[in-house]
Amino acid sequence: QVQLVESGGGLVQAGASLRLSCAASGGIFSSYAMSWFRQTPGKEREFVAGIRRSGVISVYVDSVKGRFTISRDNAKNTMYLQMNSLKPEDTAVYYCAARGDNDYVSRQPYNYNYWGQGTRVTVSS
Repeated sequence: QVQLVESGGGLVQAGASLRLSCAASGGIFSSYAMSWFRQTPGKEREFVAGIRRSGVISVYVDSVKGRFTISRDNAKNTMYLQMNSLKPEDTAVYYCAARGDNDYVSRQPYNYNYWGQGTRVTVSS
């Protein structure tokens, strides 16, 4: 069973950058497909980006393509989300998630077995 801890959130101005990290422990990190989701009050959790076990294949929601980059370092048991050109609409709590049943990056939260506690990102205009 893997435990996930996010870090790197904060308050920034529009156009700035942030890098989120998701540190994993208690499991074999390289055996999990990983994703980032985000959520704002009153809305469902939204898929942002996902990456397969090897790190070769990644998937993004259209609204972040070209601005966000997902990556992972299996030797360090850590996943990252580099967020550039941030917009106010990126404001949310960001969660990392892991699934161990297969290597498919699903956009549906219910396919993920493990979640972090979230890190808040606030982008001011």
